[in-house]
Amino acid sequence: MSNLKLVFILIIFSTLSSQSQILNIERYKIKKDTVKVFTFKATAGLNIYNRSAAADSPVDLFGYNININALYYPKKHAYMFVSKFDYLKINENDFLNFGFVHGRINFNRDEDINYDVYSQYSYDNFRGLHPRVIAGGSVRKNLIKNENISFVLGIGGFFEHERWDHPTTGNQIEVNLVKSSNYLSFRMSVNDFLDINTMNYYQVGYDNSISSFRHRISSITNINTKISERFSLTNSFEINYEDKPIVPITKLIFSFRTGISLDL
Repeated sequence: MSNLKLVFILIIFSTLSSQSQILNIERYKIKKDTVKVFTFKATAGLNIYNRSAAADSPVDLFGYNININALYYPKKHAYMFVSKFDYLKINENDFLNFGFVHGRINFNRDEDINYDVYSQYSYDNFRGLHPRVIAGGSVRKNLIKNENISFVLGIGGFFEHERWDHPTTGNQIEVNLVKSSNYLSFRMSVNDFLDINTMNYYQVGYDNSISSFRHRISSITNINTKISERFSLTNSFEINYEDKPIVPITKLIFSFRTGISLDL
């Protein structure tokens, strides 16, 4: 397979599968139905490709993506589980292998001031990250909250452990940081079929190994369109920037994603 074809395939798949290190929890709160105590959402996709212009240059592509989200809303607290896995293999080479598992508890969720505690395990072998483990919490203030609009300010912090593979030397680098994590979240239900939410993060932590602060900025926008009682069309755009990556990788990454989801 020529280098040009390989790059083209990777660009197409990466556009669909790129992920940031910051998780937009608001995107998973698609349902506005407060009557249901438990909601579950599963989305899956499969890519299989076997086609080549030359018999001696085969192109075999195999990839999948799986999302499983569950929310439990008993009384005044909320419990959330979110997981996602993306994988891409071309011929005998693994090119993308990304995933995370995230758990969160939101205390006093209906109050103007409420609280989150969370933990997350993730990996991104394509960028050299495996694993990333975080645990933290935040205070959330509902600046605006009504039937159709919510505007939330979050202030908090977390502990972060990361292990990276250096892209040129192959050496492993481990870091342990305490970071401040702050965000603004806006969500609007335009009607019964259209839901829009956006979340903007700013995270910063001091790294003694470089005697400097590491800054991380992320903006995530999601548009969810209900097609029927069980099916929805989801679109998301993410852009992320880190001023001092742990290893020399791209500072600015973005992704656009669209797909069909099943609600049970």
